[in-house]
Amino acid sequence: MTVRVLLADDQGLIRSGFRALIDSAPDLAVVGEASDGAEAVALARTTRADVVVMDIRMPGTDGIEATRQICADDDLAGVRVLILTTFELDEHVVEAVRAGASGFLGKGVEPQVLLDAIRTVAAGDALLSPKATRTLISRYLQPARGPVAAPAALTALTNREREVVALVAGGLSNDEIAATLYLSPLTAKTHVNRAMTKLGSRDRAQLVVLAYQSGLVRADPT
Repeated sequence: MTVRVLLADDQGLIRSGFRALIDSAPDLAVVGEASDGAEAVALARTTRADVVVMDIRMPGTDGIEATRQICADDDLAGVRVLILTTFELDEHVVEAVRAGASGFLGKGVEPQVLLDAIRTVAAGDALLSPKATRTLISRYLQPARGPVAAPAALTALTNREREVVALVAGGLSNDEIAATLYLSPLTAKTHVNRAMTKLGSRDRAQLVVLAYQSGLVRADPT
């Protein structure tokens, strides 16, 4: 099945380069280009894209607001947003992930990394480097010091599901979670999916943010 990709960047030269690269992959196809966030939202609704490759800094409606609008639209529930940014570790990236983005990459990544990232988020997985995530959270989303009362949503999780969410926040894959908890990969995946459903998370990226913000997982101060 071909993954349909929408490009959103205010620089035409960058969009052209990305289009040539993405269209060179047999399983990927660019179905539209947007020069600002408002256009990205409109095209997401008309092109039936699977993944939006979104720049953060664009004139008018920026990538964060466009991501928020796309991810809040029930009609676009299957659309994933991959953030591409010049600055990988800043508060804008955190805001984009909180708005619903499934992950982020720096614009200087190798071509194959970008193609694999598109495939990853299209499959519903989060593209969040554990190291980068911990750095972002510790800088910009530190929970209050001391004991933190679990949000009401977390009370809906079983103890096992909480364990699984914590491991997702640590960057573990389903297979790694299964090995850590002595479960089958299918059972681990089931726990992840149930936690996402109970917490209203679109994907694993949202589980990561919630785990840190709720205090379920604490960022390493070092």
